[in-house]
Amino acid sequence: MSKKILIIDDDMDLCLLLSRFLTKNGFETEMSHSGSKGIAKFQEGRFDVVICDYRLGDMEGIDVLKALRKENPAVKVLMITGYSDIKTAVEVIKIGAFDYIVKPLIPDEVLSVLSKAIQQPASSVLPATDAEAEKSRASGGRAKQPVYANDEFMIGNSPATKALYDQINIVAATNYSIILYGESGTGKEVIAKTIHNLSNRRSKPFVALDCGTLSKELAGSELFGHVKGAFTGALQDKEGHFQLADGGTLFLDEVANLSLDVQATLLRVIQERKYKRVGGNKETNVDVRIIVASNENLQDAYRKGKFREDLYHRFNEFSINLPPLRARKEDILSFANFFLEKTNEELQKEVAGFEENVLQAFMQYGWPGNLREFRNVVRRAVLLTEPGKLIKVDTLPWEITNAGALPAMSTPLNTTTTTETKPAVKAQPGKELDLKDAAGRAEYETIMAVLQQVNFNKKKAAEMLNIDRKTLYNKIKNFQD
Repeated sequence: MSKKILIIDDDMDLCLLLSRFLTKNGFETEMSHSGSKGIAKFQEGRFDVVICDYRLGDMEGIDVLKALRKENPAVKVLMITGYSDIKTAVEVIKIGAFDYIVKPLIPDEVLSVLSKAIQQPASSVLPATDAEAEKSRASGGRAKQPVYANDEFMIGNSPATKALYDQINIVAATNYSIILYGESGTGKEVIAKTIHNLSNRRSKPFVALDCGTLSKELAGSELFGHVKGAFTGALQDKEGHFQLADGGTLFLDEVANLSLDVQATLLRVIQERKYKRVGGNKETNVDVRIIVASNENLQDAYRKGKFREDLYHRFNEFSINLPPLRARKEDILSFANFFLEKTNEELQKEVAGFEENVLQAFMQYGWPGNLREFRNVVRRAVLLTEPGKLIKVDTLPWEITNAGALPAMSTPLNTTTTTETKPAVKAQPGKELDLKDAAGRAEYETIMAVLQQVNFNKKKAAEMLNIDRKTLYNKIKNFQD
């Protein structure tokens, strides 16, 4: 008979993910998204183990633990805790928790601790003595190992990943403002949320705003809110992202795109910890931790006059550079299997894996779109592959299968320096290269240069080349032929 696990966590996504993971490993699970509902569900049924988050929206995990032990003194409770809460988690063991698990969760660790809890006789689940709790602190395995995770249980083992998470674990427990630098698709929002979940603010909201999509007129309203009638179309009061994130973390992506006027207002709010809604007169106190992200170096931006230097220094209490996927190739095969598993689950398919030449193509490709591009490539390949079969190379996009044929374009288009590139069209033996051949070669090199500049975003490339996407696709197909 499968063992029954009760999961109590107000993070619905994490709760669902953990439930699916345990179900796949042969457990029966039930979920509750608040402490009070979890206690009620425990009273109604029989559970072999309870996995409970230490910080819940309606009550503390320690109070849930006490209530469960009052109902059944032999209950086995595993406490989920953030990296900064380990000391508190050890105290919880004194009260009677069986063990604790640190976020971000690692599958093998979850299964290991859960197996120990199930195998141990129920009669031995008693409050720990001070000596036992200290022993758990020293040898429990949670505090002594840094956590190297990406998202939804994905683990990276490359040196670049380990260095990244070493920094995250150090800065998460502080209230420092942070600048995240990284190419598109490297997971800046995932890292920002990871920092939030490891911080003392994790019980409060994490709110993200993409500043790259905001016009000058809308930026103030989105950041600080507005009052009814503040401008045309303001038909009712609106809360801004600062208010929504109060007590928690505000993540501002592509922050360099904010206008200098909005930057000035933002600086004042950060300095005084007060803001006014657009069109309003009332000042409201606010307490948020700010994490910003940018593809562009903000130091270079302020030197060019595009970003306020004083605002840059406010943000730059700590900075983290997210490595591109090509700098962490040791993780590529792990990511490939991870994305395959997630896509099989999404599409309800059972694609068996990857052919060897597909994995080789993954390792050789430069991944300009990083993890976002990698995920989309695998999702596309799974969609095109029959259940039970291996993913073949012909399911991959042309830019991956033709990666070895791409010209080396080390010089941007707007420079006057020329570099020698391999002709895309060769003259026939014994025949001089004619005008048509030369034009074809120039067109190929121009299209490839633009594609590389926009990380192979064909929509953007078509706009830059002043052609429609269908024309671009046809030209690319002709180059392949």
